[in-house]
Amino acid sequence: MPQRVTYHDEQDVENTLKLREVLKTLPGFCRDYFRAMEPTTSTKTRISYAYDIRVFFRFLKERNPALRTMDIRDFPVDVLDQLEAVDIEEYQEYLKVYEASSCDKQITNGERGLKRKMSALRSFYTYYYKRQVISSNPTLLVDMPKIHEKSIIRLEVNETAALLDYIEHGGDELTGQRKMYYEKTKARDLAIVTLLLGTGIRVSECVGLDIQDIDFDNNGIRIVRKGGNETIVYFGDEVADALKAYLPVREGITPIAGHENALFYSTQRRRIGVQAVENMVKKYARAITTTKKITPHKLRSTYGTSLYRETGDIYLVAEVLGHKDVNTTRKHYAAMGEDRRRQAASAVHLRRD
Repeated sequence: MPQRVTYHDEQDVENTLKLREVLKTLPGFCRDYFRAMEPTTSTKTRISYAYDIRVFFRFLKERNPALRTMDIRDFPVDVLDQLEAVDIEEYQEYLKVYEASSCDKQITNGERGLKRKMSALRSFYTYYYKRQVISSNPTLLVDMPKIHEKSIIRLEVNETAALLDYIEHGGDELTGQRKMYYEKTKARDLAIVTLLLGTGIRVSECVGLDIQDIDFDNNGIRIVRKGGNETIVYFGDEVADALKAYLPVREGITPIAGHENALFYSTQRRRIGVQAVENMVKKYARAITTTKKITPHKLRSTYGTSLYRETGDIYLVAEVLGHKDVNTTRKHYAAMGEDRRRQAASAVHLRRD
């Protein structure tokens, strides 16, 4: 029997091919950097860094008169040594708003986008500096963008129930084509949202599930975490019921070639994608709350918050969510500052009876 090719195997191949194409547009010396980082990074990280480094070289070509007439592929490594801290600061400012080279679309970056791109550039410079290919590293002289922590956006218990009820019955009054589409996707959508809310897995982990990854005997699913590590995540009866209700619908689908093992299918009979799940969650969430922008990641936050409230065990929450550093979990879930602020609302009385 041929070995099963998983979603994550396919993603690795796709990202590897994308990286090869991007490298064709970059200076030749860049290949050494990406080859060196391969053993310690995922293909997703490498292609993301490649896109970010490409933006940096496009910035140099656009803003540096001496490089404007050169093809980026011909840039020598000495270019890196010619830059000073002020040039890196100018690049950081450029990243806030710039024009995409392939179209007229305007690209913007918030705090997190800026930090990721600057981290990629600092890593890039550090590689050549450590190997004494260049004599200076101006990225170390520039402060990294500060990330302002935001309150966790999550669903309350009543909102969680309302969301699931809406997925299950929100289309009861529909007619015609909209009714047909709702009935066709209801069991799938309910299974996906229930799974996200009941396990806290990432949306990428969800769409990567194969039918073989479900174990109803032990109520567990095998997922591949960020970084490629496999683990088993366990679920409760509500998740099991939603998955079992979906399976007969899945069995009635004839998938296109190469997608036979996928657990969740799109209406095109392919493995459902991350963007499709994000759009689906947003669609349903808009019907039950107008003050919160709910995404699959917010469903993950909802699960993490609920688990911490019920157990008080921050290490358990970190393990189940797949956080490598428990301090990340503690920072997000242990404070529960909003709950304290709500208590303050009833602590002060303006008028006494």
